Amino acid sequence: MTISRSIARGILYPIYKGLYATVPLEMLNPLILGRAIIHRYTYLTTESVLATAGVISQAVYDYTYAADISKRVSVGPWSFRYRQLKDEFLFHPAGVEEQNGVFTATVERAAADMLYFSPKYHFDVPKLMDIEKMKAIKEKVGY
Repeated sequence: MTISRSIARGILYPIYKGLYATVPLEMLNPLILGRAIIHRYTYLTTESVLATAGVISQAVYDYTYAADISKRVSVGPWSFRYRQLKDEFLFHPAGVEEQNGVFTATVERAAADMLYFSPKYHFDVPKLMDIEKMKAIKEKVGY
């Protein structure tokens, strides 16, 4: 059966270019969707992780990922931002953990990534992260 017939019969739902699901968009986990959209290795980092941990207090509207390309994508109610990171840094495992099927940076790795992208970035509540651990990750990764 072709994709167009499967869509017409309600078996598949179009999500994004070349990406289909067997359930409606609203039922998908946005973190897993963000990983699937780009079709490359990526991990959740920077503002998404830092805001969740309370290190920054700004409202964050995009799910932010590190990837090997820079891109912004909106799918349904969600917005995804992919920040380009050199391969030697992107694939370094220090401070990146798998959580519920999504590679996610630790707070310290997310802070190190943020300082890589924006060296003068200000953290609203830096005491919520281990500064020494962040510095060790920066050194280990090679930023």
